[in-house]
Amino acid sequence: MLFRSLIALGLAFSCALPALAEGEADAVVKARRAQMTLYSYNLAPLGAMAKGTIPYDADVATKAATNLASLAKLDQSRLWVEGSDQMSVDNTRALPDIWNNLDDVAAKATAMSAAADAMQVAAGTDLAALQAAMGDLGGACGACHKVYRAPE
Repeated sequence: MLFRSLIALGLAFSCALPALAEGEADAVVKARRAQMTLYSYNLAPLGAMAKGTIPYDADVATKAATNLASLAKLDQSRLWVEGSDQMSVDNTRALPDIWNNLDDVAAKATAMSAAADAMQVAAGTDLAALQAAMGDLGGACGACHKVYRAPE
């Protein structure tokens, strides 16, 4: 609940900021893409283990899941500033609907954080536990991407 409140407050604050200065939107997008790259980098071995394309390794899984859980708790309010969507700046797939649906975005961020926490608990247990947690984690990521990210 605290995380949801922090995200909602951060997003609400970001929407109250004045228009982005020249070049600032590019910096926001660059930072946001870096965050998503870190998510992807840590999701990759978990997904590969869940699919059986690489052997299950409890230590690698635990480290990746711990990173995800930590990343999901970072204050991202400066990454989601109105005027940093694909209608306003290049090199982003963020849709402008984000700014109109902050409660939904906050709920999805909370669900992603909870799924990352569950993966952190499950990852080092065994392959079956990792596989069970992977569905919720992938679903939480996809829930936001399906609504607020433009296709490639």
